[in-house]
Amino acid sequence: MTDAAPGFRHVRDQAIHEGHVIRLVTSHHTAPDGSAFTREVVRHPGAVSVVPLHDDGTVTLVRQYRAAVDAEMLELPAGKRDVTGEDPARTAERELEEEVGLRAARLELLVEFVNSVGFSDERSLVYLGVGLDEVAQDRQGIEEQHMTIERVHLDDVPAMIATGELVDAKTVLGLTMARQWVGEHGLPG
Repeated sequence: MTDAAPGFRHVRDQAIHEGHVIRLVTSHHTAPDGSAFTREVVRHPGAVSVVPLHDDGTVTLVRQYRAAVDAEMLELPAGKRDVTGEDPARTAERELEEEVGLRAARLELLVEFVNSVGFSDERSLVYLGVGLDEVAQDRQGIEEQHMTIERVHLDDVPAMIATGELVDAKTVLGLTMARQWVGEHGLPG
């Protein structure tokens, strides 16, 4: 992913709010013509998610309450990259175990993307997890304590996207990429 644009320069950030997960800053920049401008930017440590693909073509998803949209969302197991220096694949392994009690024999990066480039620097990585074994869950936080686990067949994903049952960006993108992966490699196992 390209990180800089020719002629544009980031000068500094001025903190507006320091939260538990995010920082809101006024980001100061100069343009190619030398003019100065500012933007409000959310600084985020990044996130990972996993498409846990079972040998029968189903995937494990979670349905959990999301305060930002005041609704339950059906989505991939995921989590913040909140452990300094931790490899993103290790974060993905940890989140998969904590949230849905699965361990993948193999993780493969499907896609990396920036969630909302207009106001946030959050980068997300979506992994495919295959060779799944059950392990103990260790749910963190009130939302995870109340979430449910669901299995969905990859064949049902396009219709679920079309009807709006799946609207979470990482989930739509991850499941779409997993369908492509299966089309190229076949089902695991």
